[in-house]
Amino acid sequence: MTQAITSDAVLPAHRPPPDAPRTAGRGDGVADARPAGADAGDPHALHAPWPHTRLDVAALRAAGHRPSPVRQFVLKTHSRCNLACTYCYVYEMADQSWRERPAVMSAGTVRRAAQRIAEHADTHRLTRVDLVLHGGEPLLTGPAALAAPVEAVRAAVAPDTRVTATVQTNATLLTPGRLAALAAAGIRVGVSLDGGLPAHNTRRADHAGRPGFGAAARGLRLLARHPESYAGVLCVVDLAQDPVEVYESLLDFAPPAIGLLLPLANWSDPPPGHGPHATPYADWLLAVFERWWHDGERRTRVRIFEEIIALLLGLPTATETLGLAPAGTAVIETDGSIEQADSLKSAYEGAATTGLHIDTDGFDRLLDHPGFAARQLGRDALAAACRSCELVEVCGGGHYPHRYRAGEGFRTPSVYCADLQVLIRHIARALHTAATGRAVS
Repeated sequence: MTQAITSDAVLPAHRPPPDAPRTAGRGDGVADARPAGADAGDPHALHAPWPHTRLDVAALRAAGHRPSPVRQFVLKTHSRCNLACTYCYVYEMADQSWRERPAVMSAGTVRRAAQRIAEHADTHRLTRVDLVLHGGEPLLTGPAALAAPVEAVRAAVAPDTRVTATVQTNATLLTPGRLAALAAAGIRVGVSLDGGLPAHNTRRADHAGRPGFGAAARGLRLLARHPESYAGVLCVVDLAQDPVEVYESLLDFAPPAIGLLLPLANWSDPPPGHGPHATPYADWLLAVFERWWHDGERRTRVRIFEEIIALLLGLPTATETLGLAPAGTAVIETDGSIEQADSLKSAYEGAATTGLHIDTDGFDRLLDHPGFAARQLGRDALAAACRSCELVEVCGGGHYPHRYRAGEGFRTPSVYCADLQVLIRHIARALHTAATGRAVS
């Protein structure tokens, strides 16, 4: 990487960025012209001309850019949820396509999905594919059928292709029977929670308004007794909560890893507390970082901190939220539609759609979809301000949905740009001090 830690200084002083640019700009070597046949009535063309009408994928391939295969497949096994979290990107944000889809992925769709995954793995000689059972709430499926999608994929792929699997759940339906069924199939469990206390989880209630924390806590305590099945906890940053209290309360559930997620927001729908020079999310995360970094023992991994440290050291990471690694995740909805990462549903109605379906399309078709291809271009897909930034190798422009601006698309800096700069610089200074024994002012 170009950014290195030196004995003199780690990074220059932070300068808050200007507001995101209003136009995409050209001249960066990426084909940026409307492809023949682009449909002006397409919602992608209306809401996100970059990349959907400005990235010419055929010209990109002709110029020698080769796609990376899909390596992670998110199976939406159940499209409904027993909770009604007020901030949920699937049900409460711009895209409401879940209403038109089957509640459950059928056995036939599971079989066809497994065949398509196996075809893709064989074509690209993948030695490993990762599956995520997702929803909605995937544990609405009974224990006997929980592992069926994973078993179908394992049966379909070549013997030398390893299949790993996790299920992402709110834990309210996690019972000994369900956990035993998942463990028997080698499926690890990740849990979404807003903190380790009832007060942190007031936005996580069921459809009758009853709090979901008690049931989730029971599920987490059960999971903590089976660490071999425990993948970790995902928690969305909430500025209204004390960051250290949230972190320490989550430690009570003994998670092997904690994912602290920035809220899904963008330039057209900014996050709470957003301002031209404000960095409230960096401040929140750095309070946790200081507690975690200076702890006498490492009680858990905190993914965002470890990913930034790895990127500062020039090491590869497997995240799409930071760095410049190509996207490698595809989503299969309950009806068999192939979509991009469903975090895009926070941007606009249909933002994750591709027009592809497992009945008619293999995953190689997804690689040539402009929305997916753009997320494999690394630096070349970024705004001019990002491409010239010294932090680009670490930040990577930020999480793709956070770059969105209505009518322009995804070629602006992250709406969290200022926060990311402060966070990365602080961690870089801490890493420098730990390595050299000398603080950087």
